[in-house]
Amino acid sequence: MSANRLIYLPLGGSGEVGMNCYVYGYGPKGRERLIVIDLGVTFADMETTPGVDLIMPDVSWLAERADRIEAIFITHGHEDHVGALGHLWPRLRAPVYARKFTGALAKLKMEDQGQDPNNVTIVEPRPEWVEAGPFKVQYVPIPHSIPESSALLIETPAGRILHSGDFKIDPAPGVGEAWDPETFGAIGREGVKALLCDSTNVFSLHPGRSESTLPGPLTELVANSGGMIAATTFASNITRVKALAEAAKAAGREVVLMGRAMRKMVTVGLETGVLDSFPPVIQPEEALELPRHKVMLIVTGTQGERRAASAQLSRGKYLGMTMKEGDTFLFSSRIIPGNERGVLRIMNAFSEMGVDVIDDVNGLYHVSGHANRPDLQEMHRLANPALVIPMHGEHRHLREHTKVVQAGGRKAAIITNGMMVDLTGDRHEVVEYIETGRVYLDGSVLIGAMDGVVRDRIRMALNGHVIITLIMDEQDSPLGEPWAELEGVPEVGKSGRPLSESLEEELAQFLERAGGKILRDDDKLDEGIRRVVRQISMEEIGKKPEVTVVVSRLA
Repeated sequence: MSANRLIYLPLGGSGEVGMNCYVYGYGPKGRERLIVIDLGVTFADMETTPGVDLIMPDVSWLAERADRIEAIFITHGHEDHVGALGHLWPRLRAPVYARKFTGALAKLKMEDQGQDPNNVTIVEPRPEWVEAGPFKVQYVPIPHSIPESSALLIETPAGRILHSGDFKIDPAPGVGEAWDPETFGAIGREGVKALLCDSTNVFSLHPGRSESTLPGPLTELVANSGGMIAATTFASNITRVKALAEAAKAAGREVVLMGRAMRKMVTVGLETGVLDSFPPVIQPEEALELPRHKVMLIVTGTQGERRAASAQLSRGKYLGMTMKEGDTFLFSSRIIPGNERGVLRIMNAFSEMGVDVIDDVNGLYHVSGHANRPDLQEMHRLANPALVIPMHGEHRHLREHTKVVQAGGRKAAIITNGMMVDLTGDRHEVVEYIETGRVYLDGSVLIGAMDGVVRDRIRMALNGHVIITLIMDEQDSPLGEPWAELEGVPEVGKSGRPLSESLEEELAQFLERAGGKILRDDDKLDEGIRRVVRQISMEEIGKKPEVTVVVSRLA
């Protein structure tokens, strides 16, 4: 019998921000029992993935080994860690474990996709353990920008793994558990073979700030603002949402929560006891009856999402509410790299309305949920691992984090999506490369990133689309002339003639010249028509559009 080995394999989140999915395995080579950490999503954009709703990791490798999966563990309730659960669970069908608040969100994800929420089991944090085949897993409370985040202590026959999840060092997070150095010091003294560690803020050189520093500035801002005030923050950061609502109440304003995610998070927080209270809120139609200086909106859409409340307000009206000159709009958030254009579009739209826009350039109204470099170094010191493997970050983050670890005299390794590493012995070794990819949620259907659907959509967006329709009679001769329909291309070419007329005339000449061999063969006919359309389009408009040829033959 082959020797047992301990393996680690990231399928998402290592070499990118978001879409987190990590696999650990223990057992004989090729027959390891597996556990999965997180099933997250990332978000699409109009430039590279137009029309796509969500992007999630391709779990084909896992699905092929579904009978070996012992459990799925969710570290916390952010979309990039739990958002794909309902979509991907049917391919994996393993028990799901999470803490109470995270579990409530996970159950909703399952219900949304028609899955049984009872497949999600609520577990207690340290000192409780969950047994999953050769693994024992413990949820270790750790601060982040959402309640009940947890690092995972994973005990295996080959040693202990500490999987940090997303975290920050915050002694006073407001809602949820505070940073406890004694706990992580004790874990370090018990022995940690490898620390898999958040890398998001490795380039931030100052110690992280506590969430408890924000209520004062937020209260002062709201108190000194005239007109109506609206604020957006991450809906999952219910500590911040509560601070904003309390600032409104202190200023004598009524609170309106706008956006499904905002209302859902507060509701789940109260139902699970994570929030012990929340200021009363009113509906938008009630707010319309009040003076503007008596109203505060707390809205979704920190990243410029087109359907979120912030974007809809910036376009004019949402649920009857409008922003006007003299109002204030606060971004109590940071812009995730890649979302700058959408956020700036909203800021400028509000500015054109005469709304004062306040962002977080000076850090007064937002703190990050991730550990900065000095805080990462503190985690390294307390956990005292034999090896640090950076995760949660683009490659530049992983590389910089590795340098920081090595400068501290510890071993580190850059492991990106698809790299399977053997952690069994004293030295780590990359033993296999797994093909990884992405799956798109396109409307209500899951499609592969390489299926060509989005590629064709981008081509049509860039070059337009021409449909050519042709009817052939029983003798395989054209019945009348072909006709062209244009979509997304200029109607008139540089010759000054309508492009459709130029195409139809040139195609009629092509059909007259074509022999019976071409006219009888749909494939050859299709190829010839496409060639003519692209050639004439290039001459007339300087583009080669996508071409659809419809040939109907009379029987």
